[in-house]
Amino acid sequence: MEALVVRRLGDPTLPPGGDDAPFEAVSGGQPVPELSSPTSVRVRVAATSLNFATFLQVQGKYQERPPLPFIPGSDYAGVVDAVGPGVRRFRPGDRVCSLASVGSFAEFIVTEEKTLFAVPDGCDMVAAGALPVAFGTSHLALAHRAQLKSGQVLLVLGAAGGVGVSAVQIGKVSGAIVIAVARGIEKLQYLKSIGADHVIDSSKENVIESAKSFLKARGLKGVDVLYDPVGGKLTQDSLKLLNWGAHILLIGFASGDVPVIRANIALIKNWTIHGLYWGSYLIHRPAVLIDSLNELLSWLSKGLITVQISHTYRLPEAHLAFAALRDRKAVGKVMLVMGSSAKSRL
Repeated sequence: MEALVVRRLGDPTLPPGGDDAPFEAVSGGQPVPELSSPTSVRVRVAATSLNFATFLQVQGKYQERPPLPFIPGSDYAGVVDAVGPGVRRFRPGDRVCSLASVGSFAEFIVTEEKTLFAVPDGCDMVAAGALPVAFGTSHLALAHRAQLKSGQVLLVLGAAGGVGVSAVQIGKVSGAIVIAVARGIEKLQYLKSIGADHVIDSSKENVIESAKSFLKARGLKGVDVLYDPVGGKLTQDSLKLLNWGAHILLIGFASGDVPVIRANIALIKNWTIHGLYWGSYLIHRPAVLIDSLNELLSWLSKGLITVQISHTYRLPEAHLAFAALRDRKAVGKVMLVMGSSAKSRL
């Protein structure tokens, strides 16, 4: 089978097989994984998602560092290829999606039955493969942790990225008033099209002044929930917009700068600061994660949310996919699809 194998830590934007590249050259010579238990399932991967965490992991900069060599990749969708004798919910040919700590950048992956989710009829498989991490992160953050309510004001930083786009949509499904911050007219237009009430171009506008002007025009006091996958100065500035009792959701630090939030200000303002590492819910609160993903798949099948696929690539083009992620060219998700055509929507 084809697979993208990390042989050394390094820059994932370098073409596979090069002297300095972290990836081996992609070939069909990797062994197809065997079923590992009576309740294991082998899935033929149709599409798998690129996430910023994977970008960091290949460089050795993520909090989890699998031993070398390894096949990276987390959330994916595909078709059941084989099942163990103890599997009851799935059979070959079923459409499924799931998430893994590593291993989805390959034609086949083996997982336990309990980690798989049925993809509803009518759902696009590339979209299903993009759903778990990005939308799962935002759903747990907004619905479970911040308990976002109708009429509250949600400020989304980095709103045109994978998690940002999902946060905007989940905010609107929840009835929130959404302020979305991104860079570039194309991204702002897209965010408007999915329901953002106010968009701010952080490359041209003063974020605080623009947000304050919008809030004043709406007769609103401030921001109730800050969704932050960016970090750095933008986080520090955004704190000026927060209401008393606001929730701060720390999703990641795409800027490379971890912000400092002064504890005495959080005390005076009665802020709640949430760190959210979505993957750890698999270990500590798996039932919460399962309920969250099932609700999201239901929303996807009903058209309440849509998954924006910005770029699709084949496995040998993974370095181009990582470059699109690094350069923030994506509006939504960057995906790897299996087969001969990266344009297939399956």
